[in-house]
Amino acid sequence: MSTAAGRSNHAKAILGPELHSRLSETKVLLVGAGGIGCELLKNVVLTGFGKITLLDLDTIDLSNLNRQFLFRKKDVKQSKALVAAQTAGPFNPNVQITPIFGNIKEPQYDVDWFQSFDIVLNALDNLDARRHVNKMCMAAQVPLVESGTAGYLGQVQPLVKDLTECFDCIPKPTPKTFPVCTIRSTPSQPIHCIVWSKSYLMGQLFGLDQDAGEELDEAEKQGENAQEIANLRKEAQGFSEARAAIRSINPDGVAAKMAFQKVFDHDIRNLLSMSDMWRNRAPPTPLDYDAIMNETFQVVRQDSTNSSTVNGKSTHPVASTSAAGAGLALKDQRKLSLKENLELFVSSINNLSARLSSGSVDTIEFDKDDDDTLDFVTAASNLRSVAYGIEEKTRWEVKEMAGNIIPAIATTNAIISGLIVLQALHLLRKSYDKLRNVHLQFKPTVPLSTITLSTPNPACGICRDTYTKVLCDPVRTTLGDVVKGVLGDDDREVGVYEDKRVLADPDWDDNYDRTLDSLNVTGGKFLSIVDEDGELGTITVAIGGLPSTHPASAPSFILPDPLPQPPRKEKPPVPAPETPPRASLKRSAPDDDVILLDDEKSSEPAAKKQKLSQPEPEISSPSKKRRLEEDGLIMMEGADDKLDDDVIVID
Repeated sequence: MSTAAGRSNHAKAILGPELHSRLSETKVLLVGAGGIGCELLKNVVLTGFGKITLLDLDTIDLSNLNRQFLFRKKDVKQSKALVAAQTAGPFNPNVQITPIFGNIKEPQYDVDWFQSFDIVLNALDNLDARRHVNKMCMAAQVPLVESGTAGYLGQVQPLVKDLTECFDCIPKPTPKTFPVCTIRSTPSQPIHCIVWSKSYLMGQLFGLDQDAGEELDEAEKQGENAQEIANLRKEAQGFSEARAAIRSINPDGVAAKMAFQKVFDHDIRNLLSMSDMWRNRAPPTPLDYDAIMNETFQVVRQDSTNSSTVNGKSTHPVASTSAAGAGLALKDQRKLSLKENLELFVSSINNLSARLSSGSVDTIEFDKDDDDTLDFVTAASNLRSVAYGIEEKTRWEVKEMAGNIIPAIATTNAIISGLIVLQALHLLRKSYDKLRNVHLQFKPTVPLSTITLSTPNPACGICRDTYTKVLCDPVRTTLGDVVKGVLGDDDREVGVYEDKRVLADPDWDDNYDRTLDSLNVTGGKFLSIVDEDGELGTITVAIGGLPSTHPASAPSFILPDPLPQPPRKEKPPVPAPETPPRASLKRSAPDDDVILLDDEKSSEPAAKKQKLSQPEPEISSPSKKRRLEEDGLIMMEGADDKLDDDVIVID
């Protein structure tokens, strides 16, 4: 049966008529149209989900075509969301696909927008975007199915507010970083040279950061070598001439030679002048531009083999492939000679210089799919590797390392996409007992493993917050209007935050009279109201715009009704000490700043009395005073205050 009516017979038989009839009205948000997203879009279309919104900010690259089967070569450089919707639409004419070429973090995609969907399916490869979608779904209380793949491995995780843990309940590993001095002065691995070329040299020559001052300031705070930091500051300031030459008309390659001599000759000679740095490590070798081009440059390495290389070619016999075999190697997978790396360095700078001098762009950043920037990073990192005696890498290896490429396999994406739809169907049925966290493993005997979902982490700063919404005009609404309005009659002390910014606390409320707009708290952002005593949960306020029907004469904000009531936090029990502490038998010498507590007014030896220091005089917060009193400390309001009768002051 090939008619449109017969198209859904199998799905109806499997899902049942009740659930199948609901699918046509189910509103799905699919975030991401890449490897997982293409497979997932095909699946939800063929399953019969009727109203699909597909959002992605990326464009199609040639390297996507081996696993993202909704795209063809003619689609390269076009929006992934738009092309995917056009390709998948004919699979099921009854489905409505709304493609959006945009960033999910843009302010118009706020809590109200997320609440217009019945379910959200994540097909993202970006940690920051995944955390953002997780928070928006927790705030909107919309179920989310999270997913990801890495080579042969994959995971699907359904998330429901207050029922399961969220994406942020378990801390995610942070990307590996390297000390600044290692990257800039003493590299020892190929990745150090690649990071230097991509993150430092690229920015110095083609970006905005002329002196990399902030990075060096942070390195200094972290306690890295002060002498090296000072030297690196001088080194960074010397890029001005090379930057100017690159941004001018540069037909003869003068800018490339200038940049080479500064980075691979002058800067290395400057480092060699710091003899203490090379006591326990092999010193680098300055590179000679003309000698490399003439193929007379020689590097001698003092190692176990005492080997030497002439223009990047070893003088010792080594095993090598035949000429015919080398010719068969792919271009990007062949190691370049020293001269070839230098020629690639010059040509890439010339190409990038032409872009800047034309005025079409002001800065250029590394992009693994941009041939010129990839050529530059490949050549620069290999030249630096030669100078420091480090193994060089092929263009393909540099692309993998610099682009943080995780091998993607079409079959893995297909399996994970199918599992996403199965978990989504459980969510729509509200069969919460059947939800599972599913892992695709590298085990032929047990390729799939399922785990019962965990409950929310009580300490999670995302899903354990109490979410509410305030509609307002940020130009007329003050921070105090929102905070005091949301708290109502509750006069407890709170701190107010927006992302990582502190906007107010009990001892500093100057911003309460400022408008939200002046504080850059606008639509789509969140305010966190944190209990200063830590006894109640955090209230997170989503800021939204006023409806178009709101009267101009009415207040500039609409508070939630009812007001949010955060739960009381459960404090973990204090473990009892295994052995009671022994009382000190030493007597303290009398001191003007010592208060001895004598509750029983007895004549016990002073050795058994508790010694307490006076509190600091300038503590204005009542909650802090109360906490001190609970700890047995006494705070005096003024110099003339008298202590109670059960306190003896020794003068």
